[in-house]
Amino acid sequence: MSHLGPKTLTGLAPNVRIPNYQRGSLTQGIVHIGVGNFHRAHEALAIDDLLHQDASLPWAICGVALLPTDEPLARRMQAQEGLYTLIEKYPNGTWDARIIGSITEVLFAPDSPEAVLAKLCEPNIKVVSLTITEGGYNFDPITGEFITHAPAIQSDLVDTSPTTVFGVITEALRRRRDAGTPPFTVMSCDNIQHNGDVAKRSFTAFAKLKDAELGEWIEANVAFPNSMVDRITPVTTAEDIEKIAELIGVKDECPVVCEPFFQWVLEDNFPQGRPPLHKARVQIVDDVSPYEKMKLRLLNASHQGLAYFGHLEGYHYVHDAAQDANTAIFLRRFMDEEATPTLDPVPGVDLDAYKTELIERFQNPEVKDTVPRLCAESSDRIPKWLVPVIHDLIEQGKKVDLAAAIVASWARYAEGTDEHGQQIDVIDPLKDELIPRAKSQYAHPSAFIENTKLFGNLAEQPAFREPYLAALKHLHEDGARATHAWLVTRNEEHTP
Repeated sequence: MSHLGPKTLTGLAPNVRIPNYQRGSLTQGIVHIGVGNFHRAHEALAIDDLLHQDASLPWAICGVALLPTDEPLARRMQAQEGLYTLIEKYPNGTWDARIIGSITEVLFAPDSPEAVLAKLCEPNIKVVSLTITEGGYNFDPITGEFITHAPAIQSDLVDTSPTTVFGVITEALRRRRDAGTPPFTVMSCDNIQHNGDVAKRSFTAFAKLKDAELGEWIEANVAFPNSMVDRITPVTTAEDIEKIAELIGVKDECPVVCEPFFQWVLEDNFPQGRPPLHKARVQIVDDVSPYEKMKLRLLNASHQGLAYFGHLEGYHYVHDAAQDANTAIFLRRFMDEEATPTLDPVPGVDLDAYKTELIERFQNPEVKDTVPRLCAESSDRIPKWLVPVIHDLIEQGKKVDLAAAIVASWARYAEGTDEHGQQIDVIDPLKDELIPRAKSQYAHPSAFIENTKLFGNLAEQPAFREPYLAALKHLHEDGARATHAWLVTRNEEHTP
């Protein structure tokens, strides 16, 4: 079978949408760092939509893969000259396929760090966007301070050939400043509340350590807009690749699958200009805060509410776990009774309808998002998505029973052994610290939440500690499924 590329576009199945523009004549205006599935399911798609409307827009994308672990995907995308298939999977079993052409170049930084810096210094590059994961911003989850002791950070503070995202962007901005080229806008698309503010804090902290004057210039002159992106985008499987080849008629080595739902809310803070993204389903607003809080505390925190219970109950796919009656009730009650009271008014959003749609999205059997994916990197996720909900509820004098149970389910999962004695592959940067703490909680039940780096002083707060210990006790004595049923029944008395 032929492989996807510019020469095979005209031979695709007739129901596959292909670029209607000449990719070779496009002008790049965006460099994106972290060209994974999430970026390719939203930003690259939005730019593709705009280019279909007007190919003269100077906003094509150059993708950059910085890390050695990114090489396999980077090579596959280079072989396809940036083309890939985007598949939207509907609950009724239908798939919508289109070829995205907005990424016109992919650079693998270890090949030539200088080529990446040269690209970032081109005057036509006005936006540098990021999907580097929640943990990629290198800040302490409790203090918010930039972490300096990592070897790669220390190396970039003294070396002239940077390898980290902080070193590369800081050096590019230095060169642009010295050349009199206006700075690009740095646009984070990662799942962190106030992601632009977080990015600004991290990048300026690094830059000030590297060159105090440069750091102050970046702080004063570089825009870091906040944004919120909502689209469930699971890992592409070998089965997906095989079925997509049958669907489109050629082999695509790096397709992306996602749900039909799409939401991107973006703060309008682009001094050097931006794409007309309002023409591509993007909400351009003055303040992203209420939207991002809604998404992080309803969708992302609920994902954590499903993940660990689901894993312990033996579910592999998210839709199977979400279709469990107790899971669906538990998640909706968490959203209604604990997450929603901590939200600000969200202009133009019907929260009840949004929460109903969330459960339906989780239950979509075609997406085949996996429970292990949701369980990964928890130490980067729980402190950002769930712990703030708990703090806000305690300040309001409200119950945190369900949020505490979610933390307890993580603590039980982090023991590394399931209810049948099978090993759990805990994927977390702090697993060497988390697993021993979790295993010690049979003798010392509060050991896990006494990790102040992740939970601050919550272990000392009776409003959290007591329901946490009660849920953990049930998990140990009765198992996850019985605990879920107990929580749902116990919580009925609190339902309005």
